[in-house]
Amino acid sequence: MTIATPSGMEIRADIQPGYEQILTPEALALVADLTRRFEPRRQELLAARVERARRLDSGERPDFLPDTAGIRAGDWKIDPIPQALACRRVEITGPVERKMVINALNSGADSYMTDFEDSNASNWDNQITGQINMRDAVRRTISLEQNGKSYKLNDKVATLVVRPRGWHLDEKHILVDGKRISGGIFDFALFMFHNAKEQLARGAGPYFYLPKMESHLEARLWNDIFIATQEALGLPRGTIKATVLIETILAAFEMDEILYELREHSAGLNAGRWDYIFSCIKKFKLDKDFCLADRPKVTMTSPFMRAYALLLLKTCHKRGAPAIGGMSALIPIKNDPAKNDTAMAGVRSDKARDATDGYDGGWVAHPGLVELAMTEFTKVLGDKPNQIEKQRADVDVTAEQLLDFKPETPITEEGLRYNINVGIHYLGAWLAGNGCVPIHNLMEDAATAEISRSQVWQWIRSPKGVLEDGRKVTAEMVRAMIPEELAKAKQAAPNGDNPSYARAAEIFEEMSTSEQFAEFLTLPLYEEI
Repeated sequence: MTIATPSGMEIRADIQPGYEQILTPEALALVADLTRRFEPRRQELLAARVERARRLDSGERPDFLPDTAGIRAGDWKIDPIPQALACRRVEITGPVERKMVINALNSGADSYMTDFEDSNASNWDNQITGQINMRDAVRRTISLEQNGKSYKLNDKVATLVVRPRGWHLDEKHILVDGKRISGGIFDFALFMFHNAKEQLARGAGPYFYLPKMESHLEARLWNDIFIATQEALGLPRGTIKATVLIETILAAFEMDEILYELREHSAGLNAGRWDYIFSCIKKFKLDKDFCLADRPKVTMTSPFMRAYALLLLKTCHKRGAPAIGGMSALIPIKNDPAKNDTAMAGVRSDKARDATDGYDGGWVAHPGLVELAMTEFTKVLGDKPNQIEKQRADVDVTAEQLLDFKPETPITEEGLRYNINVGIHYLGAWLAGNGCVPIHNLMEDAATAEISRSQVWQWIRSPKGVLEDGRKVTAEMVRAMIPEELAKAKQAAPNGDNPSYARAAEIFEEMSTSEQFAEFLTLPLYEEI
């Protein structure tokens, strides 16, 4: 099957039956128009990231921007939040896979962040079938017959919020004027074209989560794309609402500015904790004084994480914006009641802390956690949809507190092996087409896997990368452990004999021991599929 494409656009991928309903000439024309107008700025911003990273590698420390002090000191608020986004006590997240979409919308959560990014292996089929699933979900026609079971939507469903890919990710199967396009623009434009007007007719609207941003200028680019798209589709300005994930250390210094850039399209900020930890490792990877302990020891109560969470909360509420807490990676453990009790206690504590601090909601990764999380937020909020009125004048976070990276110890052989095992297991699953995987009773996606592989890389190079027993973490040590952890990962995986796991081990070894640090693990993975 072939698709009629706009002039200058080329599709380098198979067109399966049904794809033509998404890849229509009109939808592709919007993709091409947005690409031509905004791709040069995306490339400029990505180049600015590289330059900023170079300065950080040379010892520069981030700080609040002097040029935007007026915005931080100003008395302004974002535009009013639509009714459909006023109550977001519990948001469930997951990939755009059809069964997941139905179960998440039916989960009892207030919102469902459906994900074209970190919990989705972004192969061509996943991206296009994901758009088909979105179209059917918006129109409430989505259903599935699988293994003798029928899945369809309940009368009451969660509010749909879509996460397109971040600025760093291309869509390699679409070329415009001979060059790859932005994965985020592709995901966003197709969803907007097919669903925005239908959503408005049904009493909601096109709502998005925006990932991985490192500056307010990157938020400005999204805002300009929103304006252009609304004009192209004949929608009122401000129809689109977007929540920004603060999941990079650099964005933490520009939260006011990010809200300001998106103020007529803003739906608040989210504390994207796992990518945030990864970002800290990545940005300070060459700093000999920086070294974080075993991944499970780095929690939301660690000094730098606590500072970031409270600053986000204060910033949002000052600007009339929702503050949404991040996701505990814990999931129900069906075959071990004692471990399940411990896991559920961890989730309960996490949500209780966020709610008590003043957050308006938080994330879960499993339908079985919705009721538990809802209970903790309801205890604090009562019958209020949110607690934006809870201003945190007592919070005064400094740059030094955001950069107070602790704990540094312990680093253990168990922790090192855990990182290697999770990295191989996740990479293997991703190559096989699954970007969201339960591993060791935690829900792993690209963000958590990034922590695992970046910690190994940094422990090898840091003088503080020393195990509790006194052994220095080395590339040779990691290479010796990889075959052992590969065997364990294959044994634990449902498709363990899949050759993707052996390839995953090779990729993990290369990424964790090479001299150059790979910016994102999904970039080399994407070239494999």
